[in-house]
Amino acid sequence: MPEREKKTRRLTELSVLTAVSLIMFIIEMQLPPIVPIPGVKIGLANIVTVYAVYRYKPQEAAMIFFVRIIIGSLFSGNITALIFSFCGGLLCLLGMIIISRITDINMIVASSVIGAILHNTGQTAAAIFVMKTTAVIAYLPFLLFSGCIAGAFTGACAMLVIKRVRGKS
Repeated sequence: MPEREKKTRRLTELSVLTAVSLIMFIIEMQLPPIVPIPGVKIGLANIVTVYAVYRYKPQEAAMIFFVRIIIGSLFSGNITALIFSFCGGLLCLLGMIIISRITDINMIVASSVIGAILHNTGQTAAAIFVMKTTAVIAYLPFLLFSGCIAGAFTGACAMLVIKRVRGKS
């Protein structure tokens, strides 16, 4: 396959993954909260992020993440969510990229759980900065617990997608 076709194919794959993550984000926005604690979500769009970290270059995974965060915030109409999502997501993304470089694909679920912990930590730090109060730290244990569950779920889903894609190639 000529180099130009490879680049076009790669860009198309990244665009489709970005669109899928946005669709998953929008679907999750429509779901009622699973618990009455602010910030607790399943994080369906993170399935794509975890998948991208393990299947693409770090800058490509980052591109999918940044585009989803920016467009997702526009769709939700909540600019404050942009700050929380960006801070938490960036910390999560960096952590998972580092872990993916020192472990293999079999650690994807653990990497996703650690990413979720980093995400919740980054969001809490952003909340402290935005709200100018440390009272939000009281939510952190609940966020970390739910984040571990959500991280395990998104990591397992990403692993299933990777296995499925490998089976087709």
